[in-house]
Amino acid sequence: MRTIKLGTSTLEVPVVAVGCMRIDSLDMPQTERFVQTALEEGANFFEHADIYGGGKSEERFAEAIHMNPSIREKIILQSKCGIRPGMFDFSKEHILSSVDGILKRLKTDYLDTLLLHRPDTLVEPEEVAEAFDLLESSGKVRHFGVSNQNPMQIQLLQKYVKQPIVANQLQLSITNTTMISQGFNVNMENDAAVNRDGSVLDFCRLHDITIQPWSPFQYGFFEGVFLGNDKFPELNKKIDEVAAKYEVSNTTIAVAWLLRHPANMQPVIGTMNIERLKDCCKASEIRLTREEWYDIYRSAGNILP
Repeated sequence: MRTIKLGTSTLEVPVVAVGCMRIDSLDMPQTERFVQTALEEGANFFEHADIYGGGKSEERFAEAIHMNPSIREKIILQSKCGIRPGMFDFSKEHILSSVDGILKRLKTDYLDTLLLHRPDTLVEPEEVAEAFDLLESSGKVRHFGVSNQNPMQIQLLQKYVKQPIVANQLQLSITNTTMISQGFNVNMENDAAVNRDGSVLDFCRLHDITIQPWSPFQYGFFEGVFLGNDKFPELNKKIDEVAAKYEVSNTTIAVAWLLRHPANMQPVIGTMNIERLKDCCKASEIRLTREEWYDIYRSAGNILP
């Protein structure tokens, strides 16, 4: 598995992150096989959130991997906090209590990375800074990041938080390309020119913040997958054509399309299917040509100005 640096940190991470949101849907033998397969593929970066499965996903993962100090040294753990029923909460008290719960469920003393999960408009950045300082000094969290935040929100945090923001988790797939399309359509009077996210792609590249695309196979907001979907005939035809050339699956090409971008992204794949997991990992070995990348982009219905 090819690796990249996570943001400005010294942490070397695989280019594919294993999302564990649905891991509680598997029984224990299935979970053990899934986790072991990920490790065999070199995908040792496991991504969680305290709300996944109401906390059961973290518990199931720790049990399946048979967490102990020896195992812990071989894996990279990321989790997120900040979502509560009906609200978002970046208060110092909630961040600290959330991390304690995460560590207990994952049966570990520390997280490699903690992300703030979706923006909280009532955030008091000074409180976040205090929480991060305590988590860092206690050794409970080694690196920090955000999720679904635009450049101004990140800069507001950075005014007070001394730790580097190493990652920003954002929705991005071949059919959800707002952050890419806006860059193509500068100074145009069309819908694609609307800057909805504050040029977050360019901002993250300028500041060495690793973008972690979530839902890399989804279209819309969890409306379904685009692969094999009759709603996207031209896209699937092109993806299948490229997949045949490289003798891989369409899943591999969908991930390889994200990895081809020079921003050095780290897609978070959420499949619980072992074969699809392997297909995602194969994307690490594929480098699409410029022509193939643009052909796939246009086949999804995107128009170049």
